[in-house]
Amino acid sequence: MSRLALGTVQFGIPYGIANKAGQVTRASVKNMLQLAAANSIDTLDTAMAYGESENCLGEIGVKEFRVVTKLPAISDASIDISAWSQRQLNEALARLDETSVYGLLLHSTSQLKGKNGEALYKALQDLKASGQVQKIGISIYSPNELDELFSYYDFDLVQAPFNLLDRRLAESGWLERLKEKDVEIHVRSVFLQGLLLMEKENIPVKFTPWNELFIQWHKWLSNNSVSAIQACLAYPLSFSEIDRVIVGCDSMTQLEQIINMSQTHVSCELPDLGCDDEKLINPSFWSQL
Repeated sequence: MSRLALGTVQFGIPYGIANKAGQVTRASVKNMLQLAAANSIDTLDTAMAYGESENCLGEIGVKEFRVVTKLPAISDASIDISAWSQRQLNEALARLDETSVYGLLLHSTSQLKGKNGEALYKALQDLKASGQVQKIGISIYSPNELDELFSYYDFDLVQAPFNLLDRRLAESGWLERLKEKDVEIHVRSVFLQGLLLMEKENIPVKFTPWNELFIQWHKWLSNNSVSAIQACLAYPLSFSEIDRVIVGCDSMTQLEQIINMSQTHVSCELPDLGCDDEKLINPSFWSQL
């Protein structure tokens, strides 16, 4: 079974700093899902906030995949959280044309820290008990979020960013701790939204403060005759604790490249590009640059 999982945000909205193709067409999605299945990729990552992604998957059919989706943030603090969560899941299942999903994650963990935190967690547990969800969990932006939450809550699945620049999940010790707790670990942003795959001259000028890092990165690629995709995949795949490495694709060609590169061995030592600056490693800050 492949340790790759297919991210589907591009199936619902135009996404990614390096994406010039826009939203992926239905015909391309169908071909990509067939290619994924043929290469033992068994997991799809989506979210209720990813535009038409769930609809698209439901129209094409995802019976042979494990689907992980995410609840959106709750907008009204005074609602019945249990009923709201059930309704959100029912609507997602209808869009996906499924009776259950493999994983249901919270897109934002901040609500678990608020006054509705316990009610929200209880709602997740109830959905799991109903059989409509196999695993409940959270999608995080920083391992710091785990420091608070794991004292109070138990999760089956955690999704986190992890790449050659953003090594916090490993360096914080949380990668090992999650595995010790038997938590399934999915990592995303392995290409940092495509930034790590861009030619040096195409990197937007707003990333100039980190020029030295990018010079080091492209010099290493050139000196070692390794492709950017190959190195970006080799890093997370080198950690046995990681169950699935989520990859997003704009085209069949990209997916073919990623599948092929994930099966190759990088014989040289990967570059140490570790960076803690959230303005670079957290794409939600990029609009402020």
